Amino acid sequence: MSPHKEPFSHLQDDEMYSFSRSLRNQEYTRDKRIYFSENEKRDEYELGTCAYGKNNVKLLYVNRNNEPYHDIREYEIDTHLRLYDRKEFFEGDNRDIVSTDSQKNTVYLLAKKHGVQSPETFALLLCSHFLYTYKHVAQVNINVEEYPWSRYHTNNRPHNHAFVMNPTVTRFCQVSQVRNGPPQIRGGLKGLRVLKTTQSSFVNFVQDEYGTLQDTHDRIFSTVVMAAWDYSTAEVDFDGAWHMVKECILQNFAGPPDTGIHSFSVQNTLYLTEKCILDKVKQISSIEMQMPNKHYIDLDFSSFTKLRIEGQNKEVYLPLDKPSGIIYGRLNRKDSSAKL
Repeated sequence: MSPHKEPFSHLQDDEMYSFSRSLRNQEYTRDKRIYFSENEKRDEYELGTCAYGKNNVKLLYVNRNNEPYHDIREYEIDTHLRLYDRKEFFEGDNRDIVSTDSQKNTVYLLAKKHGVQSPETFALLLCSHFLYTYKHVAQVNINVEEYPWSRYHTNNRPHNHAFVMNPTVTRFCQVSQVRNGPPQIRGGLKGLRVLKTTQSSFVNFVQDEYGTLQDTHDRIFSTVVMAAWDYSTAEVDFDGAWHMVKECILQNFAGPPDTGIHSFSVQNTLYLTEKCILDKVKQISSIEMQMPNKHYIDLDFSSFTKLRIEGQNKEVYLPLDKPSGIIYGRLNRKDSSAKL
């Protein structure tokens, strides 16, 4: 799943952090002398960020309310809880732990009871449930990644119940909420690979003894877009906002179908895209993007003199993705809150 889950937990596979599986499987008997010695030394250390939960809970929800027309949403979900009392870490006291099995089952039970709409809406529901049901939970973090299904069309007609996996872009969200605090809602997309064959240049950059790159007035521009944005409110059409963000990205990259749009640099395209998003979706307070270069190098055939290759090569390119440039940036509203 998405690397953007890292702020919630760096320890997503306990097998990776086990000293020995065989030792772990042995019956464990606590040495009371060691226990008290560790307890006395607790003031010497500070336990940092800690939580626990269930990762990669897979869910398919079929909406059959408009028979015979069906809708589907398929998610992969992480649920992470932070408790007020850390005795499960310090003392091995598990009385407050809501098991990860229960967390997994909660995903399915809430989907059955309330249905599934947008990833953000379902994540908010999970946060609310865990905070309301378990008073000793201090914070809930939810990740949702959506599988990119699209409805199958035949003869320009949408099929009632058939779908095709269309991995053009992956949608994700992260929702975090502390008790008595508002939810922090972040939407996002990743893996949106785009390419245009002209109307991209890169000129007038620093030329010194370290560089070999020359000014390029017309080049292939390709990147894989990752974008993540923060909402200032939960009162928003999350599906509509997500599609608007995607449309802003494509519009500022490609431009109108007949005329296109010129890109003077990836940096400029990134900024114009983020500005467009804040202009169009008032409930977004901040947007950040990454646009790594996916290079396509035009090949030089001048040395193949005997083959009589005529004219400048503008058709054959070498795809080169490593090493690559990386361009990223965040654009915030100056008042630090979105206008509702």
